[in-house]
Amino acid sequence: MNNVTLVGNAGTNVEIFTFEKSKKASFSLATNERFKQNNEEKTITSWHNIIAWGKTAEQCEALISKGKFVKVEGKLVYRNYTNKDNEKVYVTEIQAYKVEEVEKKG
Repeated sequence: MNNVTLVGNAGTNVEIFTFEKSKKASFSLATNERFKQNNEEKTITSWHNIIAWGKTAEQCEALISKGKFVKVEGKLVYRNYTNKDNEKVYVTEIQAYKVEEVEKKG
């Protein structure tokens, strides 16, 4: 099963692409992992590329702005393309099917 749940801060404002019959939303999401190492608190921030289509894209358009704390549920998608230098580029994204604002604890 291909399910992903991420909770973090939007790193960018949502970018909307409008097509003939649908919309696509795109934004980045930062998640933090906190742990102790040698009695010192450490944080690792990971960045994720989020995309959404259709009604979910419309929800993102209304909800997502830089810094907003949100929960994203979706699936991993992979794609690749050849760039202008004729190099193959591999992209991993989270295709969201549910996006909602959440309250930060503490």
